[in-house]
Amino acid sequence: SLVWAAMPGMLFRKNRDSSLHPLNLSWVFGYNSSLAVHSLMDGEDRVLLYVSSHIVVIHDILGNKQYHLQGHTSVISCLCVSEDKRWVATADRGPDALIIVWDSYSGVPVRTIFESHPEDGVCAIAISQDAKYLVTISAGTVQKVCVWRWTLPTEKPMCSTELKPEFGHQDYVIFNPQNPQEFVSNSKTQVIFYLWDDAGLQYRAPFLSNQTFKCLVGQFSQSVFHFNNAQALTGTSAGKLVVWDMDNPRTLPEELPAKPHGITATKVVSMQKESLTVLKVLESCVVTGDVKGQVKFYDGQLRLLTIYSHDKVGPIRSISFSTILRDPPGASPDSSKPFLTRNFILSTSDATMFHVATDSTNFERIMKEVKKAVNAIACHPQEPLPLVAAGSHCGLLKVWDYKETQYLVSRMFSEAGIQCLSYDPEGYLLAAGFTDGSVYILDAISLQSICEKFQFSQGPVTHISFSYDSKYLATADENHSVTVYKRVLQNGSRCWEHLAGLDSHYKPIRSILFGVHSDSNEPRLLSLGEDRQLVEYDLNSSIKDHLVVTHRDRLEQAAVPLCLAWYPQLSTESFFLTANSCYKMKLYNVTTKMCRKTVLGPTYGSPLEKIQILPRTSSADPQQHYLVYITKDKVGLQILPVDGNPHKSSAFICHPDGASDFATSHDGRYIFTAGGKERTFMKWKVNLPALDAAAFLGGEDLIPFYNLLNGGREGEFFRELEDYFYYVQLCSQGIDTMEKRQVSTHIPLEEIPSVMRAIGFYPSEEEIEEMINEVKFSKYADTGEQVIKINLGDFIKLYINHRPALGLSMKTIQRAFQVLGYDNEKGDKVIDTGDFLSLLQCRGEQMTEDELAECLITLLGRRPREGGSEPDTCDPTGAAALTEEIPAEITTEVFVADILSLPIAKPEKK
Repeated sequence: SLVWAAMPGMLFRKNRDSSLHPLNLSWVFGYNSSLAVHSLMDGEDRVLLYVSSHIVVIHDILGNKQYHLQGHTSVISCLCVSEDKRWVATADRGPDALIIVWDSYSGVPVRTIFESHPEDGVCAIAISQDAKYLVTISAGTVQKVCVWRWTLPTEKPMCSTELKPEFGHQDYVIFNPQNPQEFVSNSKTQVIFYLWDDAGLQYRAPFLSNQTFKCLVGQFSQSVFHFNNAQALTGTSAGKLVVWDMDNPRTLPEELPAKPHGITATKVVSMQKESLTVLKVLESCVVTGDVKGQVKFYDGQLRLLTIYSHDKVGPIRSISFSTILRDPPGASPDSSKPFLTRNFILSTSDATMFHVATDSTNFERIMKEVKKAVNAIACHPQEPLPLVAAGSHCGLLKVWDYKETQYLVSRMFSEAGIQCLSYDPEGYLLAAGFTDGSVYILDAISLQSICEKFQFSQGPVTHISFSYDSKYLATADENHSVTVYKRVLQNGSRCWEHLAGLDSHYKPIRSILFGVHSDSNEPRLLSLGEDRQLVEYDLNSSIKDHLVVTHRDRLEQAAVPLCLAWYPQLSTESFFLTANSCYKMKLYNVTTKMCRKTVLGPTYGSPLEKIQILPRTSSADPQQHYLVYITKDKVGLQILPVDGNPHKSSAFICHPDGASDFATSHDGRYIFTAGGKERTFMKWKVNLPALDAAAFLGGEDLIPFYNLLNGGREGEFFRELEDYFYYVQLCSQGIDTMEKRQVSTHIPLEEIPSVMRAIGFYPSEEEIEEMINEVKFSKYADTGEQVIKINLGDFIKLYINHRPALGLSMKTIQRAFQVLGYDNEKGDKVIDTGDFLSLLQCRGEQMTEDELAECLITLLGRRPREGGSEPDTCDPTGAAALTEEIPAEITTEVFVADILSLPIAKPEKK
């Protein structure tokens, strides 16, 4: 097997170019500085292991290569590495928390434990010296400690116990290197010692306070077992070491007593003033790291041996030693027992890594990453320069050569954090929007400012974009304002000035988009907000401090539009594309703003947040186009034209805690995603043939749409739909006619609403109008004729694309009652019956009293009066007279079950 034959270093000899996925992770920039960094190899091959988001990165520093261990769907919360550096165990805190054990030689996941701590996930993990056992601690309020024999194929721990909440949040655990049946954990306030065997897991939590030894102890950081196997040590924030002694001497594992040893704190040793953050045992040494970046080595009696320090090293987060022994500086060659140590890797809480050579005390900085959220990313638009720029909330702007993955230049802005970035189309400028509302325009290569910063936004700048001719720069901010800057000539040289700003929206702005007027070739500017307003501006008519608006159009009725992009010219008609909160994508005519097509978008857990047309390579088919998108946590590709076929789309988890932005390379070969608070961004290689193959295998024409119907092409739902379709033909020709029937494959467009409602989709009047117009004008731009009928295949596509993507949800109705109703005496959300009737007749798509009465007659099952006459719906009391069977207060259950007569799904049991 791969694992059996694996050797150190073989990971980077694998050929990873032949991938079957449309998107392949190529490089990860940044890492989780709150977790430890481990040195796997040192010397000629310097290989590190660290965590970035949900990915374990094995990084060959000298060879500039990365290998990625991908298996978690949530951000990794803890990891550990075996003594021989081969086995790596990782865990997360997601809803479906996983524990995965990896072989670092081959990159193979050799063991996956599901549902280890299903409620809250894992916050701490450790592996025993013999690499046979794992111990995990859950992240919940009531923490659970489990011991696993991971080499056995079982999903249950060998033993477990629950801890009392008063012990504090236990977030660190480590095995006794000399006895795998003992381990210790600590929170900031409590150290706990454990002993386990076949009978179960027992623990003891010895008491220690400032009064115990009449000194300030501080908060606990990490604990270790002393190499003398008779003591344990705990570091504290007061620069002290707590020494724990056992009442009875240690015994061999097979002679363990039935109860845990008695453990007491015998002394608190003051080591230094600075807080101790890391505590380790290396052979016959005790090693500490502190907040000043110092690494100190002590002997077994806690006498100082040597110190490694550097003024540029921040608070130490982890220390990882190589396996190659080195002589430290000042070691006596004549000593009978020379003090031997190893080179080590330091990681700091400010996201910096150092390689320390103990034979020369040389601190070599090997990586410096951002300390705060990465929300901004942009790619250079021109071919000769493969540059990607990323900005962080800590104010650091970094530029990389993404083909060689080489860091090029950076600039630190100390005043505020970077929120958004954009290169101009010519590639000379880089504009940056900041969290304090300022805007900088920089030279794209040197990152030096070409003019004074602008400060016209009252809130953080969320979007920034240049016009196609680089004459205008537009921004949007959190105060719902759009601001425009203009390039002017001043004393014969180009410079930028503020043109105007406008509070265009009353809810957050989701997109700003520059385009081109088809008739004048002048720049065109649009903004789209969560207020459902699409606002178009007249840049030519705008003057200083007066931004002119030409059109305001409402795009949605119930859904919220989330993103906007120009659609490629695939027909004679020009469109822009939107995606909304209900998983729908819509095409609008760029001139009339009429919705021309609605299709089902990608449904990968959350709606599309941002979209962009993928740039084409020089060798690409000119008629083949693709869309790039990000959802809350995924990045994906979609084949154009959009038609609702789910096989034309693919997505991959990129940032489980939230993708904040993305950018595409100028040639469309790479996509870059920014991870926000994960402090990372990722480079993805595009493999379009794989997506084309997946779409081909999904079937052609109607096959993908049949599979979206309940039961498929051979199911009962499809047969029922056929019956309704042909029944409509009978009705259109007259039910009682004696003439010869004309059986057709089409029905009139005006019958679309009836069939839709018959099969369980209840569109609003506006949705009905959009459906009919979509079919009626589908060929108008090409032939000049309107379509007046629809066949069964096109009707199925129309139904699939327009029906609610996730079905009719009880939560949707409950949300409406939350807004429209009030709390009754029982605490339930209810709507007064009178208010209910009034809302239906006075708000939204208003129903007349006759329409409402007719609906209630049908829904409540009222029969015609004797003699065949219908109820008098024009009675002065109108619909109110039909509500005798409806209670005075309507709950969601009454509304769904008694009025609509729909079944209520029982809540799923956990």
